[in-house]
Amino acid sequence: MTITLLTDYGPGDEFVGVCHGVIRTILPDAQIVDVTHGIGRHDVRHGAISLRNALPYLPVGVHVAIVDPQVGTERRAIAVRCEDGRVLIGPDNGLLSLAWDRAGGVAEAFDVTRSPHRLEPVSATFHGRDVFVPVAAQLAAGAELREAGQPLDAGELVELELPEPVVDSGGATAHALLIDGYGNVSLDLTHAHMMELGLAVGERVEVAGPRLSSEAVVVQTFADVAPGEMLLYEDAWGAVAVAVNRGDAAKALGSARDSEVRLKRR
Repeated sequence: MTITLLTDYGPGDEFVGVCHGVIRTILPDAQIVDVTHGIGRHDVRHGAISLRNALPYLPVGVHVAIVDPQVGTERRAIAVRCEDGRVLIGPDNGLLSLAWDRAGGVAEAFDVTRSPHRLEPVSATFHGRDVFVPVAAQLAAGAELREAGQPLDAGELVELELPEPVVDSGGATAHALLIDGYGNVSLDLTHAHMMELGLAVGERVEVAGPRLSSEAVVVQTFADVAPGEMLLYEDAWGAVAVAVNRGDAAKALGSARDSEVRLKRR
């Protein structure tokens, strides 16, 4: 069974390699997919959105996500079986919640904080090594989920709350959910919102951020406008996003995460 890893560990330390080593010590033939270890440090929401986006493109398996600013506290470590058969493992801080919604909801959940599969002694600061990946490896090797920890009511699990856009007759007030390495600004708008606003490909729209208001064109891809021009498009994950062809929309608009972006049809 495939084990996937998503963390904020970054590439500079030994943490990722150690997690691989623990998995392969338990399950030498494990198929490991590193989704990313570049989540912003302690940025639970970045991790949650990235896991949700990636999940449909990953083999059904055991999916470990670790963005854990409360490591060492009383927060729970959890394992969740989703309705589509995937198992999600990570801290109970909302990190997994968008993914289990994408996977059909929670079928069953367990507190694995004191799992018999964990490594001893358990470090107060490295539960990835000592709790999350040992549990994942044992489950991938065939252990039963009900033996990994104590049952939890799904209603007890922490869920992440995202801002909601406001769509009205004058346009939409959206929020910057993610800003990627190119400066593209992913909004909390979908194709359905665009249809509601009557914004089809080729339409022109006024995009207003904290610093700048600029005209953009609704397009399918970056090259549909000239270099330096602003565009509105549906990104690879189905979210509406603002970009500047060969430029940086976040810098141009002055957008940071959660800042409002107002769209108005021209």
